[in-house]
Amino acid sequence: MKKLKYTLLFFIINFTGLAIGNFFMNGGPKSDWYLNLNKAPWTPPGWVFGAAWTFIMICFSIYLGKQFSEKNRSKLISVVFCLAFILNVSWNYIFFNQQLIFLALINITLLTTVLCYCFFNFKNYNYLLLPYIIWLCIATSLNLYILVHN
Repeated sequence: MKKLKYTLLFFIINFTGLAIGNFFMNGGPKSDWYLNLNKAPWTPPGWVFGAAWTFIMICFSIYLGKQFSEKNRSKLISVVFCLAFILNVSWNYIFFNQQLIFLALINITLLTTVLCYCFFNFKNYNYLLLPYIIWLCIATSLNLYILVHN
């Protein structure tokens, strides 16, 4: 029951984070600025981003629910989660709103590092982080391509 309560709490927190990030995107992928960028040939269609983030946040919420139900990890995982949350939400603002592509690349690289830290140090349930890490690798490559080709 404790795992379920934590999982539901993180569903709310993570999907609220996605909504906040979306709010600060300044038109995001539909903006003239983004539409006129040279994008990587492997850039997925727009609908894939929404589907991917939905799946990622479901897996991440389950992962966090399981991790937070283990008492010996709650403080460290709290710090790591807060850092990941801030980096995830702020990337949208930095990239889309402020159009600071290099700073966004640093941001997403840090976020990927934080998730990899979780993967290698909190070994229980780490398979639930794989969709997030894989997506971050793809997103990092897209961000880097835009930096290099614009």
